Amino acid sequence: MASARAARGGRGARRDEPLRLATAAEMRALDGLTIERYGTPGHVLMERAGRGATAVLLQCFPRLRRKGRRAVIVAGKGNNGGDGFVIARLLRRRGVRAEVVLLGRAAELRGDAARMLNAYTRGRGPVREITDAAGLGALQSTVASADLVVDAIFGTGLDKPVRGLHADAIELINAAGVPVFAVDIPSGLNADTGVPMGTAVQAEATATFGFAKLGQALYPGVRHCGQLAVVDIGLAPQAVAEHAPRAALLGEADAARLVPTRPADAHKGDCGHVLVIAGSFGKTGAAQLAARAAARVGAGLVTVVAPASLYAVYAAGVLEAMTEALPDDDGRIRFDATRLQQMLEGKTAVVIGPGVGTHEGAARTVQWLLAHTALPIVVDADAITVLSRDLSTLRTAAGRALLTPHPGEMSRLLGCDTAAVQSDRAGTARRFAAEHGCVLVLKGARSVIADGSGSLWVNPTGNPGMASGGMGDVLSGILGGLLAQGMRTADAACLGVYLHGAVADRVATDGEVGLVASDLLPGLRPGLQALRTALDV
Repeated sequence: MASARAARGGRGARRDEPLRLATAAEMRALDGLTIERYGTPGHVLMERAGRGATAVLLQCFPRLRRKGRRAVIVAGKGNNGGDGFVIARLLRRRGVRAEVVLLGRAAELRGDAARMLNAYTRGRGPVREITDAAGLGALQSTVASADLVVDAIFGTGLDKPVRGLHADAIELINAAGVPVFAVDIPSGLNADTGVPMGTAVQAEATATFGFAKLGQALYPGVRHCGQLAVVDIGLAPQAVAEHAPRAALLGEADAARLVPTRPADAHKGDCGHVLVIAGSFGKTGAAQLAARAAARVGAGLVTVVAPASLYAVYAAGVLEAMTEALPDDDGRIRFDATRLQQMLEGKTAVVIGPGVGTHEGAARTVQWLLAHTALPIVVDADAITVLSRDLSTLRTAAGRALLTPHPGEMSRLLGCDTAAVQSDRAGTARRFAAEHGCVLVLKGARSVIADGSGSLWVNPTGNPGMASGGMGDVLSGILGGLLAQGMRTADAACLGVYLHGAVADRVATDGEVGLVASDLLPGLRPGLQALRTALDV
């Protein structure tokens, strides 16, 4: 998704404010309060929406201003269609040859949508009604000869799969080869999940109203929206204060404000000490990547825990880290509560899981740590798999757990398939974090971060080159290093995930294919510095 922006003439968000993301339910509440309690008529909001969308449309498609250009507004019978009628009327005033194709009968319209259609037809704007499949041929020829199609079929209130005439119309629009501008949201796209509800319009640009929608910040919704602009329609400030959206798209300024600073007289003991329990025979690299990442983001001290038989490998692998050993179980750690208790002394954060294995020793170690340490703890990879066998410890964890599952690991935690996780990434993360009182990072394209209070953040950084082994180990180390410095768990998650992707984006400027996890390590320190300076720009 191109970074969302406020439309010209709208108040919008300041550059240094996070871009808030609303669910469909939140938008219904905000619209309802603005209209019913705070006295702004619905038709006034619709007029503002249409005017703002028209301004965005002409900015995105300036060629439409040329003489003789033609726009076809394909409208439904609801309020989204009403917004489209406003756009059609305003385009005609600007000399554009605009016409409306209504999927339904004009006589069936009610309320504000009917009012706006009447305003459009009073100016002699043409309307073509299509009520059945027989009319699709006319729609096809009308759309094919247009310079732009305006999609005003369905808005954010769509709550069931698109079928029949509407599905056929959407597929026809997508196949026409004509640029498409979507009103509020591409028709057929779920506003909360970003997943098409059967089928969805593919737009080059979208003007959305009030707030960006959560599904517009998630894949595949990102692709369906194209360039996204947020139009200020004048929602009542009191309504926004009462029902402010609880999700946000992370931006550079949001991450920059979280970067830790050090006093001039700081020493290593002030900067935290991470205990990294990771790796096993054949997976020693996981421990080394995590330890190096923790140090690169500013942890004053790092201690890596090795199975005894691999101690020499660990000790030679990370020069700056200290090493400790646990009893050995064929190249894997064996559970030892006494040794673990000793190792926790003086530490300020724990990372467990990368490459550690899923055997009994690892499982008992994970469960013991969650039950017995009040330190913030990053639970990743194999530790998530063993935790999924018994979540009761997580519910009563003594410390502040930060889980970092990929979709497959998330499906194991929930006992469902991966497709179910991917069909509602934000909702899945929110529900799990709330139920278990943890912070959760659901990794993937547009990783989502949820805390136990219901707040959620979507991360826009990262690229396909990160689909390679060890990337998650680096992220675990980053998160552990930030937590060790005293950051709040949710703040560490937001900064760590944003930084991880942003550094990968910088490294990938010379190519994504072949990007490996260790490529990110040298970029973490300058990546933090770039964020520090971003607020001064």
